[in-house]
Amino acid sequence: SVSGREGVVTVDQGAIKGSRRSNPATYTGLLEPVRKAFAKASGVKPALFSANSEGACPACNGAGVIYTDLGMMAGVATTCEECEGRRYDASVLEYRLGGLDISEVLDLPVAEALGFFADGEAAVPAAHTILGHLADVGLGYLRLGQPAPTLSGGERQRLKLATHLGEKGGVYVLDEPTTGLHLADVDQLLGLLDRLVDAGKSVI
Repeated sequence: SVSGREGVVTVDQGAIKGSRRSNPATYTGLLEPVRKAFAKASGVKPALFSANSEGACPACNGAGVIYTDLGMMAGVATTCEECEGRRYDASVLEYRLGGLDISEVLDLPVAEALGFFADGEAAVPAAHTILGHLADVGLGYLRLGQPAPTLSGGERQRLKLATHLGEKGGVYVLDEPTTGLHLADVDQLLGLLDRLVDAGKSVI
């Protein structure tokens, strides 16, 4: 097996490491610079803008849903009535960046967020770079806060690929990267793979 070797990036369609609270923003590291930008604009600490930390809705602990265990049957998840699924404490949602609160930012599709973080008050270069990688792999339609368990195998694979795009690795091993992709998206992905090869990478 080539995976695990230095300089080799293996990208498969398996589950994403992390909990059911993971989403594209947390998985790619995008949330970190976004939280810092919100904190700087609001004069408060970054932990407030994490639904897994101090900013969490107290009723659902930042999950956005309440899980009810039904014993013998499968459990049921219902939208939290306190935060209406936004995951954050109401006081946190009063802070804004570029006119949006943190839950509204996490509801943006990648393509819109790319413009939002490009310039002006909400310019966050680190976030913009990560969003560019997500758009490159054909995930422009994905919402930043979309729960990881709702992503398809192909989406998970492209999300993993996007997180590796900035790495130094010389060899990319992909497992059927076009699974479930629309033809236009296949063209975009093939274009990206061509660019990787042009940049001196090996793609298998």
